[in-house]
Amino acid sequence: MTIQIGDRLPESTLSEFIETETEGCSLGPNTFNTADLVKGKTIAIFGLPGAYTPTCSAQHLPGYIQLADQLKAKGVDEIWCVSVNDAFVMGAWGRDQKATGIVRMMADGNAAFSKALGLDADFSKHGMGTRSKRYSMLVVDGVVKQLNVETAGFEVSSAEKLLEQLG
Repeated sequence: MTIQIGDRLPESTLSEFIETETEGCSLGPNTFNTADLVKGKTIAIFGLPGAYTPTCSAQHLPGYIQLADQLKAKGVDEIWCVSVNDAFVMGAWGRDQKATGIVRMMADGNAAFSKALGLDADFSKHGMGTRSKRYSMLVVDGVVKQLNVETAGFEVSSAEKLLEQLG
């Protein structure tokens, strides 16, 4: 079943490649419990099929990077990009897109988070296996307040659309 507005984000884990070691976060891939990360925060999450793919690299991620300040001015504490890739790939893609410090590049390596949301998709016919559907959502203290799932193409999950929904 697909997550809905009003639902609590399911407990799962995501990984992030940490560039600079800090207390509690070592250099390299770190795994985080999503329930812990969203506590008391407003998070803009967008999911996409894959790092370095054409639409994801040319439009989806760049839109969130460009509008990050405006989203944060509307109360968003963090912006997460979630993809079914490993943390090394997500970290490299984030560096390539100049997302470091702006968008958290969260790896869903085994698609566990995407499956828990009911937002996984079978891209086997493209040689990509299980991936994430393209979506965006606003999560406030663990509860989904906005949800935009693409049915085809790239129309409703953009940073512009989420910003518009924030008023």
